[in-house]
Amino acid sequence: MNPIVKNILAVIAGLIIGSIVNMGIVMLSGSIIPPPEGGDVTTMDGLRATMHLFEPKHFIMPFLAHALGTLVGAFVAAKIAASRKMLLALVIGAFFFLGGAISASSLGGPLWFNALDLIVAYFPMAYLGWRFADKK
Repeated sequence: MNPIVKNILAVIAGLIIGSIVNMGIVMLSGSIIPPPEGGDVTTMDGLRATMHLFEPKHFIMPFLAHALGTLVGAFVAAKIAASRKMLLALVIGAFFFLGGAISASSLGGPLWFNALDLIVAYFPMAYLGWRFADKK
């Protein structure tokens, strides 16, 4: 297979599988840590209106979803890639970072969470995904 095509497919596979992991954790999060009483977290508008009711524990699962989705997506991309494995893992991190930045700006969560999420959950996890995939 052409290495360029293989690298493109690696990024696509990493994005899809990382997104599945992310959404799976998000969908399970309500049963692990229930949302605050009286909060509607089923829509973006409801989530935005409910954000002031969230306690620190309510941010654990979104952080894990972002971090593990990026980690797994970067791992998959680096495993499949024909070349430039670290770069492609970081491309996955950049895509997820962009989504996280858009989400942070539209939801308006607490500054401490947005900073933690944007600093730790994307590029460091993409780097770790590459490192795990690169182990011999």
